[in-house]
Amino acid sequence: MAILSFLLCISFTIASFVISSDVINEVSEIRLDATTPSPSDSTYVCDPSRYAKLKLDMSSFAFCNSKLPYNVRAKDLVTQMTLPEKIAQLGNRADGVPRLGLPKYEWWSEALHGVSNVGPGTVFDDLVPHATSFPTVILTTASFNESLWREIGKVVSTEARAMYNLGRSGLTFWSPTINVARDPRWGRITETPGEDPFVVGTYASNYVRGLQDVEGMENYKDLNTRPLKVAACCKHLAAYDVDNWHGIDRYHFDARVTEQDMEETFLRPFQMCVKEGDVSSVMCSYNRINGIPTCADPKLLRETVRQEWNLHGYIVADCDSVEVMVKGHKFLNDSNEDAVAQTLKAGMDLDCGVYYPKYVGNAVNQGKVRESDIDESLENLYIVLLRAGYFDEIPAFKSLGKNDICTTKSIELATQAAREGIALLKNDAGTLPLSTTTFKTLAVVGPHANATLAMIGNYAFDPRNPGTPCQYTSPINGFSTYGKVNYAAGCGDVKCNDASLIPPAVESAKIADATIILAGLDLSIEAESVDRLDLLLPGKQTDLINQVAAAAKGPVILVLMCAGGVDISFAKSNPKIKAILWAGYPGAEGGRAIADVVFGQYNPGGKLPVTWFQADYVNQLPLTSMQLRPDDSQKYPGRTYRFFNGSTVFPFGFGLSYTKFNYTVQAPLTSLPAKLQRFTHCHDLSYRDIKTKPTCPAISLNDLQCQESFELNIVVQNVGGKDGSEVVIVYSKPPDGIVGTHLKTVIGFQRVFVAAGGRQNVKFVFNGCKSLGIVDYAGNNLLPFGGHTIIIGDSVASFPVQVTFH
Repeated sequence: MAILSFLLCISFTIASFVISSDVINEVSEIRLDATTPSPSDSTYVCDPSRYAKLKLDMSSFAFCNSKLPYNVRAKDLVTQMTLPEKIAQLGNRADGVPRLGLPKYEWWSEALHGVSNVGPGTVFDDLVPHATSFPTVILTTASFNESLWREIGKVVSTEARAMYNLGRSGLTFWSPTINVARDPRWGRITETPGEDPFVVGTYASNYVRGLQDVEGMENYKDLNTRPLKVAACCKHLAAYDVDNWHGIDRYHFDARVTEQDMEETFLRPFQMCVKEGDVSSVMCSYNRINGIPTCADPKLLRETVRQEWNLHGYIVADCDSVEVMVKGHKFLNDSNEDAVAQTLKAGMDLDCGVYYPKYVGNAVNQGKVRESDIDESLENLYIVLLRAGYFDEIPAFKSLGKNDICTTKSIELATQAAREGIALLKNDAGTLPLSTTTFKTLAVVGPHANATLAMIGNYAFDPRNPGTPCQYTSPINGFSTYGKVNYAAGCGDVKCNDASLIPPAVESAKIADATIILAGLDLSIEAESVDRLDLLLPGKQTDLINQVAAAAKGPVILVLMCAGGVDISFAKSNPKIKAILWAGYPGAEGGRAIADVVFGQYNPGGKLPVTWFQADYVNQLPLTSMQLRPDDSQKYPGRTYRFFNGSTVFPFGFGLSYTKFNYTVQAPLTSLPAKLQRFTHCHDLSYRDIKTKPTCPAISLNDLQCQESFELNIVVQNVGGKDGSEVVIVYSKPPDGIVGTHLKTVIGFQRVFVAAGGRQNVKFVFNGCKSLGIVDYAGNNLLPFGGHTIIIGDSVASFPVQVTFH
């Protein structure tokens, strides 16, 4: 027993995080190992020359026989390990098995919007000092451009694969973040694709496909054998959107969620990521859901993700989630061995942390978990590495190297992504775009006027670690290509607590032909572990904007960098502020993209992926109330555009253009008869007025074949004077009178370029069940009988679709 305990006491190091005060002393300090790996002649395990150097006979290891199926090879590898050797592979830093020729492997790397220096699996140094930094996800989502999302994933995975060849990264990247932005105060909105679950899931599927797909090998009969360029991970499952709000943190929070909201909102993006994106990993989150830690919930992990959705891959814990379960949640007063047994049996294969390596051995000895459970998890893990070419070389990627990182093409794609996401929120009297012949001197002021690090957001390049973006173009550098810039910060930083820097900014505006104010938030205000308490600009930023606008000689353009919405009603109604742009966190080339939009080199077409609420919204309900629908008993309003019908600063999907588009809907289908099976039964629904309730209110989607679909053809005409891109968003609205349904919900979108004076045909094909279905209070997916409404854009057009049963 003493020898076994010694073998199990393996020291792991992972990146640090903060836990609230009552458990901080119980959680070991976690450090980052800065050791730089050396380039290797071998980039795959089963290289004959590598085994020869190790003086091992590779032919004796069936797991290196490329003619065998992956599941057979993974089983052979695991079977050859002793129990202590197996356990040593269950943490993010897998120890390897030298006697089998299996090297150490670090599972944790990040690629949320570019290969990141966050996570010990990726190392930047003199050989690879940089990688392309794309805009944060919230801004890229605002482009509503699926092909762009996939293309970014392709570029990121090319750079990741090149770094792997150079010994600077692994092949498993724990990205993207696909939690729905339920409340504007949540600090991690910058990482997310917004507040609509369908949009979030569509982004996830496309970005994951870009990361993972090997060209020409996208569709395999057995998806467990489909090759992977790199392995992605959709996180954080599920109902995770409270980080640290008024002392309530993610390490203790119990999300009380209805079955309806769980099915309809919190799980849908993950289901799409697994079923449509074929992601190879899912990460469970820190929080509990209705009392149960997500990483210990077999219904969620094993029954739903692995069995119902058919995950082809592994499930990993958010870092130290098992430790948090014991010391933060104190779930069932579990011992360490109880906790690892519960999570392993629930379906969590890999621990980002030390608890599996430290305590699984004891749990086996105590009879709390079986060795076969360990084997199952390891086989899931190694099949993914086999698919990614960790054991066998993938010839298509062999030549990738340093010249494939930070290419001119990738930097330009990052710039274009920022351009496409930027949303024009106000443009009085067509003030924008500015002309270089009229506006030659520019006052560029505000706390983000000289932004660099702030533009790349989080999970990009932590300044505490080596590595930076390929290059930065700050706003003042971007505007310098269009005119003479006079820069004044106006604030010492984004928190803007000192008014002494405002006067120089005012003086600059007095003499400039045009003034551009760059204001907003940064990671000191909204970030992981930092939720907001209000929806206002920090400190004296509002004073800065008002004073500069009042004194300015020429037009004033306000550019906001932020993820969650900010109540800027004062600027929206200020006639001196002629135009407002939202630029999210636009990535390393954000300054160039912003300047290109302001001066008309690019016509903005971005649409807000989140609602911008008025400031008093946060006084009406706590961040910790998970319910999306209005709660009349508490006088809570609804959340997101799908359930909130009050006044907003800017609504979801809002964004102007320098041109004008007209829509024409061509002969839409107005009825959808759904074919019933012989013994199909009607499903009841609650109606506000019993008199309007149909005889057969709804049918369960489980009882329908769901083959029915309908087409929507829209002609988008550019009737303005400038070329531009229009985002066509299509919503569905359920029949009137049903209690507790959404006001409307996105069912499809397309971004289309239309030359000035031109037109483009936009075609949608909608599956009736997916597009018109609802979820009832018990979490049942239903197709309601009656008159549904299809809404295009901001109600620019709509038409009815009558669902009947026969």
